[in-house]
Amino acid sequence: MANGVYHTKYGIKINLTHEDLGHEDRPGLLDEITRSVGERPRDLLQCLQDYRGNSCECAQADKSPWMFVRRQRRGGRLTLVAAHLPMTHVATPQESDKHKEMKERIARTASRHGLDVQVEARSPDRRIVTDVLVSGPAARVGWEAQYSPISASTIHRRSAHARANGIAPLWITGDPASTLIDRAPWARVDDVPWQRIVSPLAMIVRGGVRHLQIWKCTPASERPCPETGQACGRFHSGWFLPALCVPEERSTALDELVVTSADGEHLPLRIRDRSGSRRVSHLWALAADVRRWYELTGKTDAAAEAPPDDEETLSFTQEDLDGTCRYGEEGTFVSDPRPRRELTSATGLQSFDHIDDIRRPQSRPVRLRLTENERRVIAAELRCPPWEIGPCMLCATPIHRYGPRSPLACTACRSH
Repeated sequence: MANGVYHTKYGIKINLTHEDLGHEDRPGLLDEITRSVGERPRDLLQCLQDYRGNSCECAQADKSPWMFVRRQRRGGRLTLVAAHLPMTHVATPQESDKHKEMKERIARTASRHGLDVQVEARSPDRRIVTDVLVSGPAARVGWEAQYSPISASTIHRRSAHARANGIAPLWITGDPASTLIDRAPWARVDDVPWQRIVSPLAMIVRGGVRHLQIWKCTPASERPCPETGQACGRFHSGWFLPALCVPEERSTALDELVVTSADGEHLPLRIRDRSGSRRVSHLWALAADVRRWYELTGKTDAAAEAPPDDEETLSFTQEDLDGTCRYGEEGTFVSDPRPRRELTSATGLQSFDHIDDIRRPQSRPVRLRLTENERRVIAAELRCPPWEIGPCMLCATPIHRYGPRSPLACTACRSH
């Protein structure tokens, strides 16, 4: 790691410990040097020691003299440091296979449900390529399958660029500690091999989708008071994972989210921490829940789509520029672990003295169309006969049937 780099285009030395990087006449310099390598020349930033013609230890470890700038926690503060790029910068075969098959699955699901699909869709200015762009009657959703490391600044920049082009970004990952979590609208599935991704079996969204819960804080309440721990008599609301809802909500499948995000059944929501800090949470929720939340809090759609903030502010220590490359010195520049968020608790908690109607609005269920072969595969996985939808013989209501012994009438008709 180094606290400075050489800018090959401008021919200047950059001090990463100064807020103006040592060049107050270049206000856009920070954004330029923190772009991902795929969005700027690879040889834009050079190791200062290599620039001065001195040998660098990086050459013995298959590293190039070219650098990239990233954020690093040191002593509880977030700082900028420069690090060497590898000789080649490509995803591992496993990451490439998962990325490819996730894009294929999203595109196949959207196409099967009559949605417009573009794979590797390029923005009008040709600067950003979206993995899969799904266009539906309510929204254009830009899916980004992220199975390799990515910087927070890249996530923010790409998400802001998508919004500017009328696209709702949706980042999908299999890593519970991924950098993208809560930095943009996101969803997490299990980290499974590419063969499982390409299969017709359901993939459940484990994080990123929540449900609105509203309750009165009484001694009989199933939830403790989020403010005092004891019954306060007020009303509370918050966003919970399906398993923590009362009663428990149905989990959302990935294929379902592909359809509902474009149809407007699920909407992105951005919630700032009620403590007044810069921390925000991003989530997807049923449209009815989002509308109800707006009614309760007085928020608007514009507030939910505001550009995201960094959850931490950069610190600049005003040190002298050090041209010595310390690559290979173990233990000197180890980054502090990223603070883990508590993803099992509620987010966006609010309290009210009075609520007119606490009934949770209902949204229509989404029925995904499956082929006969997909039904047989799922039935074999669950060890049950394939199900089909047929009319009730008395009222014609669609009902599920599981083989020849299934009832021919719906529950309502059988009860009479």
